[in-house]
Amino acid sequence: MPFTWSAAVPKAVRHAIAPVYLLLCLVLGGSVQGVWGSALLQVLGLIMLGWASASASERPLSLPARRALWILIAALVWIALQQIPLPGSAWSSLGGRAKLAHDFEILGASAPAMSLSLAPYSSIATLLRLVPAIAIFCAMVRLHAYRSIWLIWALIGGTIAGILLGALQAAHGPDSTAWYPYAESNFGVATGFFANANHMATLLVICIPFLAAVVSTTRRRHPRRLPAVATLSFGVALMLIAGIFINRSIAGIALGLPVVAVSSLLVLPRRGTSRRLVAIGSAILTVAALVALAWTSINGRDFATSVNSRAEMLNVTSRATADFLPLGSGLGTFQQVYQLYEDHNRITPIHINHAHNDYLELLLETGIPGAILILVFLIWWVVTATGVWRNPLASDFARAGTIATAAVLLHSFVDFPLRTASISACFAASLALMVASRRKAKRDASEFRPSRHVVIG
Repeated sequence: MPFTWSAAVPKAVRHAIAPVYLLLCLVLGGSVQGVWGSALLQVLGLIMLGWASASASERPLSLPARRALWILIAALVWIALQQIPLPGSAWSSLGGRAKLAHDFEILGASAPAMSLSLAPYSSIATLLRLVPAIAIFCAMVRLHAYRSIWLIWALIGGTIAGILLGALQAAHGPDSTAWYPYAESNFGVATGFFANANHMATLLVICIPFLAAVVSTTRRRHPRRLPAVATLSFGVALMLIAGIFINRSIAGIALGLPVVAVSSLLVLPRRGTSRRLVAIGSAILTVAALVALAWTSINGRDFATSVNSRAEMLNVTSRATADFLPLGSGLGTFQQVYQLYEDHNRITPIHINHAHNDYLELLLETGIPGAILILVFLIWWVVTATGVWRNPLASDFARAGTIATAAVLLHSFVDFPLRTASISACFAASLALMVASRRKAKRDASEFRPSRHVVIG
């Protein structure tokens, strides 16, 4: 007999699972350097995935949710296929591997059976880092183990904690390593629970639309609570602004402006010319943000060397990608492949661990099949996001999810935010809010408990 949530787990406990797990991801998942924190998140995530697969769903998944799961399954299948050993002769004939096979010839041996992935253990490690994101998505769409408002407060609470930690980091000056959770970090700026200041900036930006959704939902459903909620939200907004200021990441400012503009659509009247003007302004700000980010340096502060550094990285990565087409070098192999192609006469102590363009990096690692899956996902996202904004039953939290995911997808053109468990979990939770069924969307619109009145007469 299949397990059912309602038979064994109280609603209050069930609804707290995804929010608590998201909060753990925000605190423990800021960098791959946190080995024990990552291990804990992965173990808990695997437990949640096992629970989701063994449980009977209380209601059928929405069509967008089913399509998202099929895309995920297809991606996992391709990653698994990359680990299957191939005969040495066949392996040597694949893109980018002829030079590596020549090394065996120098040793007087033929290439042994090897997998498509040049570093199978790195591929497995990278796959395990996807567990938190997959787990929180399945917990939400399959187990319905959340309440939207609890999830948002977990997101905002974790972000505020990161801002406070970042204030302590920045207060100790540019040469201090105090209060930083990781040995390799952007010292001197507020990184919070992250190692990379740009990723902290992404988290700050993600919170903006959900804060607007809280205000909008309160205004429509419980107008008597609006003054209190608006005051609290205004205080949180000031903290987010302060967080962006002490974070000193150009990504936070560049992405924050269009996100604020689009998020205002959640609180503006549903009809009126102002919405169209805001939409046009948001599109202009988005293009400007991409241009600004493309011209910034890797660390977001040294503008003078930005063009050369990014252009060189993209050039090297592009050459490697062209050589390893059509099947790619294997998930998680970027660093090893990049070292083969970089100019060895210009090697510095600074190592390149990512391409700072996640789409190009994934194309190198997963080849044409991966590119097709990315394209399918982006098409799915556009269709789903459009449906959310057109659906009168969709909640403001679902609409906020479209804005948050759009910010992460844009940032991925110039960085790698989804490579951290924190941002990937936020991204997955936002996607889950987007694909909530209509019944769930109606209930989410009234997530705040209704006011109770005593009538005497």
